[in-house]
Amino acid sequence: MLQEITGDLTGGGLVLPFSVIALRLAGAALLCALLGIERQMTGHAAGLRTHMLIGLAAAVYTLVTLNLIAMHGAGPDTIRLDPIRLVEATTAGVAFLAAGTIIMSRGTVKGLPSGALMWVAAAIGLSAGLGLWSIALLTAALALVISLVLGAITRQLED
Repeated sequence: MLQEITGDLTGGGLVLPFSVIALRLAGAALLCALLGIERQMTGHAAGLRTHMLIGLAAAVYTLVTLNLIAMHGAGPDTIRLDPIRLVEATTAGVAFLAAGTIIMSRGTVKGLPSGALMWVAAAIGLSAGLGLWSIALLTAALALVISLVLGAITRQLED
């Protein structure tokens, strides 16, 4: 019994090596931190912690899904694999959070970029959780360029 407990605590039964899982989780959190830092520096409500936690959660759900599929066998008689469900569930959850950042104030809608970046953070987390690093890195880079560069241009045009 002790052997089963220690095996469970040390990663026994994982479909991926623990080091790969740790890299994917840390990578998701770090890439999403870049988005969160930009939001934090510009004084927006959804900042560093929020973006990191969204990316981390999306990566965890992805890794848990991969493990569930492996645990139950991916044969046609044992499990019906629909990867879109993972994406749908993640985006639905983040949509709830993102909607909370969008407010109407004095006839102006505020918080749309923060809400959009929260969705991007979830996409980065899903990509990192699946080990699709080229997608995760490119998405983070493009999101930063859009947020920083176009954000600055937009602010200049509004002044």
